[in-house]
Amino acid sequence: MVVNRDGPVLVEGPVEVVGDDGTTTRSDRFVVAICTCRRSRTYPWCDTSHRRRKPAGPSESRPDGRQPQGGEEESRP
Repeated sequence: MVVNRDGPVLVEGPVEVVGDDGTTTRSDRFVVAICTCRRSRTYPWCDTSHRRRKPAGPSESRPDGRQPQGGEEESRP
């Protein structure tokens, strides 16, 4: 198993995944990408939807961790 910080969990297949509702989904591929962001249209399998929306980087956030609001300018010392 390989865990990617900003992507799916890669697992050597075949794999069975049991969902919250008890449904079982199976893949016979030799490597399976399991979605961890829940944006995938083919959940529990990853469809790379995590690439469309990236988290805010350090230049986009404030030192206190909050995000600037629309129309609000960051003050610089």
